Amino acid sequence: MNLRKGQLEFGGNRIKVFHDDVLAKEIISNHILSALPKSINRELVVVCIGTDRSTGDSLGPLTGTFLEETGLACFNVYGTLDKPVHALNLEENIERIYQKHHDPFIIAVDACLGKMKSVGMIQIGDGPVKPGAGVKKDLPPVGDIHITGIVNISGFMEFTVLQNTRLNLVLKMAKLIAAGISRAHLHLQYQNAMISMNSGQAKEKLI
Repeated sequence: MNLRKGQLEFGGNRIKVFHDDVLAKEIISNHILSALPKSINRELVVVCIGTDRSTGDSLGPLTGTFLEETGLACFNVYGTLDKPVHALNLEENIERIYQKHHDPFIIAVDACLGKMKSVGMIQIGDGPVKPGAGVKKDLPPVGDIHITGIVNISGFMEFTVLQNTRLNLVLKMAKLIAAGISRAHLHLQYQNAMISMNSGQAKEKLI
């Protein structure tokens, strides 16, 4: 396997990293942590967009399934193979998220198409993702930050291209994105544990 190291692209508040970069998991995790809100009152939500009816578009639900299997106390996960979030129910799910979660901070995960040289890259950036843009669908933007995986080339017959994307690549990218989010979760759990411990020690001193 070709393990790239340090092949990153920066643009504004967005970075791109190849899925087989040896530091990819850490890069994804660190960027998520740096983007998270300072307010502890905002609930963290991961919305994994896509459908398993199309190989290329299954990046989101595969990522969501891996996260659900891991079990993340700090993140609420929407969009799995069992319950996908896709074009037909996206608006309904976003509405439900805002009703259920207080001032949610949303991390959107989705597949996208790009240049040949960028296939296999994962992009992490500030702001929402625009689901369906690559296949000419008009859907609402989603996310305070976004993570997108470039699964195939763009420019022609996008629906067919997504259908004929290699599952092996999509699976590797989904596992990596899930691993990056899980690493960020572990950091948050440790951080919360330290805050609780320090708070408990402060109370003991007051007694």
